[in-house]
Amino acid sequence: MFRSFFGNRRWMHWSLLGSILILGVTWYKVQLDVRINEWFGDFYDTLQQALTEPGSITFDEFLSKCLTFAEIAAVYIVIAVLLEFFVRHYVFRWRTAMNDYYMFHWQKLRHIEGAAQRVQEDTMRFARIVEGLGVAFMRSVMTLFAFLPLLWGLSANVTELPWIGPVDHSLVWLAIISAAAGTVLLAVVGIKLPGLEFNNQKVEAAYRKELVYGEDAQERAEPQTVLELFTDVRRNYFRLFLHYMYFDIAKWSYLQFGVMVPYIMMGPTIVSGVITLGVLQQILRAFDRVEGSFQFLVNSWSTIVELMSIYKRLKAFESAILNPSSDMAGGAPAHVGS
Repeated sequence: MFRSFFGNRRWMHWSLLGSILILGVTWYKVQLDVRINEWFGDFYDTLQQALTEPGSITFDEFLSKCLTFAEIAAVYIVIAVLLEFFVRHYVFRWRTAMNDYYMFHWQKLRHIEGAAQRVQEDTMRFARIVEGLGVAFMRSVMTLFAFLPLLWGLSANVTELPWIGPVDHSLVWLAIISAAAGTVLLAVVGIKLPGLEFNNQKVEAAYRKELVYGEDAQERAEPQTVLELFTDVRRNYFRLFLHYMYFDIAKWSYLQFGVMVPYIMMGPTIVSGVITLGVLQQILRAFDRVEGSFQFLVNSWSTIVELMSIYKRLKAFESAILNPSSDMAGGAPAHVGS
């Protein structure tokens, strides 16, 4: 999965230089996000002054603030679009490298359950998900490097926390505790999902394989056989839906109620009026970026579950290259009719 792309000299310019380019541009986007956060602080202070002191801000001054945002946003849009275009090519090259590797060993793999699906579909999904998660993880790390010092300094404006009292750099600790609690919660609630996703791909592959055989052989894909295979598909999906239901309850409850946490914890500071609207916006945006970075696993858990199931399938698939005698690596044989 990795060696065919990152360990192959043919793809070195894409795997190595391409990865460096993606990380570099991602870091630049984070810096633009920092500039936008600073702009919000200045802009909301301007709004507060204009609303509390009529006539103190001219329309040209107000418009100048808006145009500054437009300049930063325009650069961000161009960079984001070009990066996404490059990433799509990057992912397809990775898929091509995996495809070439598997097809080179096709004679050892062709009899494995779901072999065609693993080469055609799983390679594409694996490359896309790993790249997406990798960039998201590195962006989270870069965002921490950029916003953590900012939030650390802004926390000096928060004099005390309700029910707790004064805490140095309180918002930083609050973001860490909040994200850690959510990560542990969803890891416990979603512990069964990877196995169910893996089983889901197995039963889908068995069902698909029988239908493909039925296109060429009249004795295959008989109604009773197809019914049994689809019953397996339905049973696994219904179990998956049930487990995802309580997982989603925990996830969305945590994310929605978590929005109010910084407001509540800054309540004494807000009602005492010791900070301006601009500083409040800067604190909230910085807190959101820091907490969001720590919440990488929370926000990516569903995708990670999908990746784990694909990885298990491809890992078992590759084991057949080293151990050709195992024709059923990674899954049970497809159900066949009598």
